[in-house]
Amino acid sequence: MKRSYSVFLKGAGMGAADAVPGVSGGTIAFITGIYEELIHSIKCFGPSAWAAWRRGGLKGLALHLNLAFVIPLILGIGISLVSVAHIVTYLLENHRLLLDAFFFGLVAASAWLVSRRLTDWRLWHVLPLIAGLLLADGLPALMPLVSGLGSESLMLVVAGAIAISAMLLPGISGSFLLLTMGLYGSVMEGIKTFDMVLMAQFGLGCLVGLAAFSRLLSWLLVRFHTATLQLLIGFILGALPLLWPWRELVSYRLGPDEQMIPMEYRNLFPDDYAQLTGDPSGLVPAVALMLGGLMVVLAVGRYVSPNGSQRQGGSL
Repeated sequence: MKRSYSVFLKGAGMGAADAVPGVSGGTIAFITGIYEELIHSIKCFGPSAWAAWRRGGLKGLALHLNLAFVIPLILGIGISLVSVAHIVTYLLENHRLLLDAFFFGLVAASAWLVSRRLTDWRLWHVLPLIAGLLLADGLPALMPLVSGLGSESLMLVVAGAIAISAMLLPGISGSFLLLTMGLYGSVMEGIKTFDMVLMAQFGLGCLVGLAAFSRLLSWLLVRFHTATLQLLIGFILGALPLLWPWRELVSYRLGPDEQMIPMEYRNLFPDDYAQLTGDPSGLVPAVALMLGGLMVVLAVGRYVSPNGSQRQGGSL
């Protein structure tokens, strides 16, 4: 029961992060030490589940699918997404700088936390690190291609597959990719209003993305563990510019309903931001929130061993 409650809270943290453009629920999974269990559990939802059910009945199926972990995690993510959607919408509109500052500190510290788990580092592992940085930087530029598919239903299915795959990656934000596709507003509004048609189409894409991408990640983690972790660290570091609180929108495009979709930002120093926008830089509260995000990661890290599992005696 204690573990179920712990997993539920971790799922709630993942859902809250996934609702914020620029932050990935996969980052929270890494911080809380459940990332690899999450990936391997998702992979089990497939043809092998049928064999497990035939061998051991419902009990064998539940063990195979790791439902004691999966069910509270999904409940936490789902409840958090629905409830946090309202809060995040408000914070994004009214306190974007401070929200970004908190998650900047959290994501930056998570890269350090993941690096602690590299037990057999080699010089060639710099290559997947660089690959992660480049992919994190280049993927958003490709997302507008989704809007060229024409059919809104097809767009939602493809967007769901891409977004859920990104949510499994620490650093890359599925919400931000949705934003660059021009679909973030409509998907969040659909979640808030329980638009069943939209949620079904988007959910179908999520199922396809989960089935395919979890198997790829599981295979990589089993066969190239350290190199894969380096790739994921690259993703995390590559996401940091998107969370820098003081930035200027350099280019954008117009999406459906004349919605402005950001394409490129220029990061600024706090004083330059204040001069350019005429708004306060908010330096003191922003730095305080960055440190707050850092402290959250350090606090959680006390309960997570270097290999990513929970330490004995931890309450998270």
